[in-house]
Amino acid sequence: MWKVPLLCLFLGVTVLAGTSPHAEYIEHLYKTTQNGGRFSDNILEDANLDVEGLVRKYNYPIETHTVTTEDGYILGVHRIPHGRDKNNVTDPNKPIVFLMHGLLSSSADWILMGPGTAFAYLLAEEGYDVWLGNARGNYYSRKHVRLNPDAILSTRYWKFSWDEIGNIDLPAMIDYALAHTGRDRLHYIGHSQGTTSFFVMGALRPDYNKKIISMHAFAPNAYMENNRNPLLLMISPFATSLEKVGSVFGLGEFMPNTAIMTWAGQALCMDEALFQPVCSNILFLIGGWSVSQQNTTMIPVKLGHTPAGAAVRQFVHYAQGIASKRFRRYDQGSMKANRRAYGTRRPPEYDLSKITTPVFLHYADRDPMAHVNDVDRLFRELGRPAGKFRISLQSFGHLDFIWGVDAKELLFDRVINLLKAMDVHGVDGQV
Repeated sequence: MWKVPLLCLFLGVTVLAGTSPHAEYIEHLYKTTQNGGRFSDNILEDANLDVEGLVRKYNYPIETHTVTTEDGYILGVHRIPHGRDKNNVTDPNKPIVFLMHGLLSSSADWILMGPGTAFAYLLAEEGYDVWLGNARGNYYSRKHVRLNPDAILSTRYWKFSWDEIGNIDLPAMIDYALAHTGRDRLHYIGHSQGTTSFFVMGALRPDYNKKIISMHAFAPNAYMENNRNPLLLMISPFATSLEKVGSVFGLGEFMPNTAIMTWAGQALCMDEALFQPVCSNILFLIGGWSVSQQNTTMIPVKLGHTPAGAAVRQFVHYAQGIASKRFRRYDQGSMKANRRAYGTRRPPEYDLSKITTPVFLHYADRDPMAHVNDVDRLFRELGRPAGKFRISLQSFGHLDFIWGVDAKELLFDRVINLLKAMDVHGVDGQV
């Protein structure tokens, strides 16, 4: 169990806006393809701006904070302290909502669809102090006090999975947000891997349960037994051999082989792609998409901000869950290595009964990454399951939880109502 040392916490505010992770790619793509003329300069600008620049463009307040973890990773955290049109004054008593992105993503997930649609803006307008986390290794958290993520001869920086994100990164960012605002508790909302990392934190660091008013899991990922994604299914037989997976995806950082991406794109897209670059974007290959929920106008913005970076081990850890049918810690690849890491020959399972935070699960029938049977199993094993909500639209998919055209009506409005109810009444009348 990790102790909770006093973290080195730093605050930094950037003055000039930077660029998105794939700004150069977007510029090239839309100058050289026939699809480029379909998109306005305004959309292309959004595709090129980083999170801070994007939020400032739409006249919302934005702060950029820096948190250094106990093992030396330097994380970027964004904050939208109040709204633009409503609740637009600083108030130290505003309740906090902490948003955590999914695999290969970043804090941009919550704002790139723009005011009136993106969840972070909606929360700010409803009177919440919105904090947006970034996991180690992504575009906004790609630093370390000693290790170099771009080192050619060493992959030490990339020796982490979502176990470390939940066990170390989340507690560090949550402690920082609470200390900075002087608050004792906050709401947590995660998507995909952002839910996995929370379940890790709640199981391994149960003292953090008391710091969370409520947790909302969008497309919750814990058990992966019924996962239907062809990419993860392909690597699951090799899940305990990092070297074999590394030959396909790179060594430490996830840098997919072109041939593999071409195969996956053909398998998933066929001839029905709305826009061909989507077929080779790894995030869509993993999460899929539904035609009815795809805002094609915003495709350049999505491609500009994703993928935002991840370690091979994050994928391997999910693949291990598919192979083992269990939700447990990262398998180090040998009994000796596991004993050294955990004191046991096999990686221990996460004890979900230790999660006593009120947890609300939001799921969809056709989500390839969060099968209904796996969601049901998760719900049964949680220490304090508070609610399970099915999205009523049959075609709603994994990425639609953050970018779907009907996400506000089908999901966001309900979650905001639940947050407000928890602020007033808590669960069973206790806050």
